[in-house]
Amino acid sequence: MGKIAIIGAGISGLSMAQLLKDRYEVKLFEKEGTLGGLIRCKRIDGNLFHICGGHVFNSKFQDVLDWFWKFFDRDNEFTLTDRNSVVFMKDGKHIPYPIENHVYMMDENIQMNFIKDLLQISKEGAKGEEASDFEDFLQHRFGMTLYNLYFKPYNMKVWRRSLSTVPLKWLKGKLPMPTVEEMIFNNFNHIEEKKFVHSRFYYEKKGGSQFIVDRFSEGLDIECNADIDQITKDGDKWVVNGQRFDKVVYCGNIKQLPTLLKDQDLKGYSEEIDKLESHGTTAVFCQIDKNPYSWIYQPSDLHESHRIICTGNFSATNNANPDLTTGTVEFTDYISKEDILDNLQRIPLHPKYIAHHYSKYTYPIQSSDTRTMVQNLKGELAKDDFYMTGRFADWEYYNMDAAIKASMNTNDRIK
Repeated sequence: MGKIAIIGAGISGLSMAQLLKDRYEVKLFEKEGTLGGLIRCKRIDGNLFHICGGHVFNSKFQDVLDWFWKFFDRDNEFTLTDRNSVVFMKDGKHIPYPIENHVYMMDENIQMNFIKDLLQISKEGAKGEEASDFEDFLQHRFGMTLYNLYFKPYNMKVWRRSLSTVPLKWLKGKLPMPTVEEMIFNNFNHIEEKKFVHSRFYYEKKGGSQFIVDRFSEGLDIECNADIDQITKDGDKWVVNGQRFDKVVYCGNIKQLPTLLKDQDLKGYSEEIDKLESHGTTAVFCQIDKNPYSWIYQPSDLHESHRIICTGNFSATNNANPDLTTGTVEFTDYISKEDILDNLQRIPLHPKYIAHHYSKYTYPIQSSDTRTMVQNLKGELAKDDFYMTGRFADWEYYNMDAAIKASMNTNDRIK
């Protein structure tokens, strides 16, 4: 059997190891002391804290579903739950998600302006994936009323830049594409959105997404706290921390490649890699008021948080006290504890601070040519048996299932 080094033991690296272990001798290198990357969880006073987000599982990819469930007893280890998401408006109203299906719950002036917007969109033609940018898409798909009321303030909190600078193709497949007729019908009949994959999701009965990490890591050779300064080529072998391998699968951050592969000719890619932009997330773990929700979106300018993930509602085992519930209040980029505590005073559900965690890299931001650059680089490196996959290796906005799918595609290329 050949030897493969996998750099990074998040969901992508662990998936790659499980896919390859029957054909290769696999060794994983993880820079942190714990496994899981962005889907790690930890217990604080008996409460489960998702350190970045609130990761759940489902997929539109049948091959991902078939492969994933080989590792778990779906009926006994997971629960299937309806997504119950809501938008907390600045005026205190709670409008079910997606907001465009529930304009009938808003005041008459908003309803009339929304109707005028839909008539104008119908006349001009709704813009879909051919829109020039994210702002153009939102304005000409949902109209200026909802754009100004929700889509702009919410997304400005998330991306912290003009939405006209966000290329649409980066978000392809992740955006709702309702027609004018569908929005009218849904409002007339009070239809809830059930078309998107994660309108229902599987969640672990115990341990959250850390349960997936722990199961995927079973039987694997993993070196934690692995401080890798350089990956070099010696003849036809790759050398990682003094160990020789036939192939490398890199599931780390592409921005570190020019340093790690400094002896390799990246043929001008270093400058383009250096230009790549991203956002981080400050996840604030809190005790919150009891509520029926899973995700709460917050466009209000009264505070800086854009989302509350009510992870305490995902499983009863996530809360130490059954009479209380917990959740994660999210902020884009770094925010100090002093500012966190100040913001919590103005955020709904009376959040009481427990802990927080800052992740420097969570949301990659693409320019119009990012995908082409990354794919070209991957093609060049693959010639030397160096492969890349993962959210920040590919610089793609992957959910858990999409990361697994990308690992499966990489496995096929290695074959």
